[in-house]
Amino acid sequence: MPELPEVETIRRQLEPRLAGRTFTEVRVADPLLTAPLAPEAFEATMTGRTVTSLGRRGTDLLVWLDGGDALCLHLRMTGRLHWRPGPPPDGGERFLRALLTLDDGATVTFGDQRRFGRAWMIPAGTDHAAYWHGRVGPEPLDDDFTAARLGRLLHGRRVGIKAALLNQALLAGVGNMYADEALFRARIHPQTPAGELTAAEVKRLHAAVRDRLRFAIRSGGASIDSYRDGLGDRGQMQEFLQVHLHRGEPCPRCRTTIVKGVVAQRGTYWCPSCQVAP
Repeated sequence: MPELPEVETIRRQLEPRLAGRTFTEVRVADPLLTAPLAPEAFEATMTGRTVTSLGRRGTDLLVWLDGGDALCLHLRMTGRLHWRPGPPPDGGERFLRALLTLDDGATVTFGDQRRFGRAWMIPAGTDHAAYWHGRVGPEPLDDDFTAARLGRLLHGRRVGIKAALLNQALLAGVGNMYADEALFRARIHPQTPAGELTAAEVKRLHAAVRDRLRFAIRSGGASIDSYRDGLGDRGQMQEFLQVHLHRGEPCPRCRTTIVKGVVAQRGTYWCPSCQVAP
């Protein structure tokens, strides 16, 4: 599933290509994408609208439109947004769910094999702080996301630290892969109770989360399964994963064999020597 770095990569690629452009034709190929809004209503709402900017909230991509509305796109597990300078090639986009044509002839396709992705409109005038409150927590790369703030978020929580990191209402955008990588970098076992981390551990974890997310953005995200960036290319972060997907291999730090277990109902990788069990 695309996490914060993958969605941010797509945002950075699409914004200079979409900002200032107008949607001249919008076609929804799968009614489930826009449900409960009917495809015809969605197409009418989008056609003729000009893109002002692109934003991101957690793993949701925001396409800001003239008039103040925002198109919100969630890729879920297998969704792909692909910008092309012209129409899709013969045979079209595999698993096409929507095709958007711009006034310069470029197109953006939304392909999605498993059909979990969603698109919806956030009306102009919406209080976005209130809209996202309780749904998506603070952005881990924002300047005001400090180690002290992370410590306050984790204080008193009995759940394991990996489960806490995966809670999108607590912290935005960190998923299974980057939680594993950050915890390894911080030398914290994924089952350590979140509220029992020491101040030093919180500081290490804060730095590790931000470091791994930033590095992944520079690497264009990770193409392990279906993820491709906004131009259809593979990311490179999978080449730099240190523990995730490396079960049975030597730890890059101490050479102990990396293990895999189930934590927070997710396949989880860690080094039993570097990340001592609580």
